[in-house]
Formats: sequence, C-alpha cells, structure tokens
Amino acid sequence: MVSTGDTIGVEEEFHVVNADTGELEPAARRILRGADAEPELHRSMVETATGVHGDLTALRADLIEKRRSLVEAAGRLGLAIVAAGTVPGSGSGPSRVYPDERYERMAQEYRQLVDEQQVAACQVQVGVPDRDLAVRITRRIREWLPALLALSVSSPYFAGQDTGYASYRTVVTSRWPTVGPPPDLGSAAEYQRVVDTLVDSGVISDAGMVYFDARPSARYPTVEVRVADSCPRVDDAVLLAALARGLVTVAAEEDAAGRPLPEAPQVLLRAATWRAARSGLSGHLVDPATRSALPAGARVDALMTHVRPALEARGEWDTAVDLLEDLRARGTSATRQRAIGRAREVVQSLAKETAEGTGIS
Repeated sequence: MVSTGDTIGVEEEFHVVNADTGELEPAARRILRGADAEPELHRSMVETATGVHGDLTALRADLIEKRRSLVEAAGRLGLAIVAAGTVPGSGSGPSRVYPDERYERMAQEYRQLVDEQQVAACQVQVGVPDRDLAVRITRRIREWLPALLALSVSSPYFAGQDTGYASYRTVVTSRWPTVGPPPDLGSAAEYQRVVDTLVDSGVISDAGMVYFDARPSARYPTVEVRVADSCPRVDDAVLLAALARGLVTVAAEEDAAGRPLPEAPQVLLRAATWRAARSGLSGHLVDPATRSALPAGARVDALMTHVRPALEARGEWDTAVDLLEDLRARGTSATRQRAIGRAREVVQSLAKETAEGTGIS
C-alpha cells in the first residue's frame, strides 16, 4: 500500500531563448518535435514532468535527463533553455500564446494577465492517496511555503528592468484570481464545491486554473506544491522536492495525531509570501503562526528542524543539509544574477546553469 510521501515528482517550466542574444524565442513547437517535453502557455516556454519516484537519487537523474533532452533539441536550432522564474526579456515585446484551444481561450478572457505571464515555476508533486487528507495537508504546510519560495528566488528582472524583487514571478502571478495561500477548507467535498463555483461563475475555465501555492492535484493523487520559481541549478530543484515531501509527510503525521492546525491569518500568509518574493534570503521572513519577523536564515533553519524527522526517516537528511549549504554558499539565483548585471550575460549564465550535469555545454 502506498503511504503519504512515498512518491515524488517534479514539473519544471523553462524559457526558450536565442543562444546569442538572450532574447525570448517563440520556438516551442520546433523544440518539442525533438524533446521529451510539453507546451506551456507561451510559445517561448516549455514544460517537463519527471516520472514518479521514491528517492531523490532517481528524481535527480530524471530531472537531468529531461533537461538534457530539451537542451539538445534547442541547441540543434541555435537556441538555449533557461530554468528561471523570469529572464530579463520576460514581459516585453508581443505575447504569442501557444496554439492550443485552452490557452487561446485564456488569452481572450484574461488579456493582459496572459500577455505578461512569461514566467516559469517549479512544482513538486508529493503522493497523498487520500484526497480529504490532501486538502487538510495544504492548510498545515502553508505557513512554511514562503520559506521554500525564498530558497528558489530566480526572477529579479522583468521587461528589461531590475524590479527590486527577488521573485517578480510571484508578483506577476499574484494577479490571477486563484493564486496565493491555500484556503481554509477541511475536506475534498468542500474544496470541490469551491472549484465548481469558480468554474460555474466563469472566474476560471477549469480546475487546472486553481493556482494556490499548494493544492490537491486536479489529475493525480498528490499534493502539488507550486510556490517556487523555476531553478537554474537542478540540485536546488532536488532540495525543494526533499523539503516539500518533508512538509507533506510531517503534516500527515500531525493530522493523524490530531494536532491542532496552526493559527495563521490569510493576511499574514499573503504578507509572508510577499516578503519572501521581495528579498528572498537577503532580509527577513515572516512567521505567520507566531506573527513575527525573523532573519531569513533563521526561518529556513526552523523549516529544516520541522521536516528533519521525515527526512531522517527516508535517509535524506544529510543530502538536504548538503544541498542547502551549497545554496547558501552560492547565494540565491536572484543574487547571482544581479552580480552579473548585463541582461545578455545573465541569460547566458542561466542557460549554462540549466545545462549543468546534462553533458552538453
């Protein structure tokens, strides 16, 4: 019998760019002819999805193989692939939606939101066989999701400008009607009633447009953690996957033990997300449950303490510690991008990081 947290998978979104200029290229259709990937909302974006795995080693190998397929296909066309929340050219120039009936309908309904949605995320799927439990888990983990965002921040640039944010992707996506911390719902039936109301009212066109930071998947028996920017370095994606699975596992154990839910008002949950998007690991983060602000490093340490029992039980604690230490030593992607400065060089550096480990330079 499959238990909560036994399985894990990752979906990564990527930008397609000109290898020389760093500009976005609407070339997804050509790349997809030769790559193990799927289209995304814009023609300058693609998405990959790993298989279902039980351990981080297999997950990492799958992530690298998916990236290798994309990088190789793009290289044959003189293009490059970038895993990052944004690239400097995101949000500038004409928007070209991928030719798909659903995407074209979204473009007609949401207009400017779709035009500027040239952003990429990293989404972690953690197995949760019981959908009622999945809904309850999203409530228990939501106070920790801003810390995951802070670790992943990779989108300081938008429309050719330094936005001042570490994750401007978060700001761009926050304008959608179903984005933000998971709501206060206690069962799958209650969750479904909310989704049905959103669809019936025309606010969204289907259940796939529920973009909460964590949600029960519309397709799989999983909790989908959706808060993070796409990660240039594959090891950062692996770290996010380990921490997301740890959060889900601990939440399931707390639920089984009848532990009370943390008191975290929606306004503070949203404030915590904004704070993480603004400064990543460079400033303070908000603890919505204790209603306090503390240095980002201390909040991440608290997250690690919280998930440690789950990671140790799976033999993943040492791996997670090593990956986190490496991230802290290098700095977040947003910090590294700002140190480079010039847009073309930023994109080239991101493309190089995205391809690391694939055997393609």
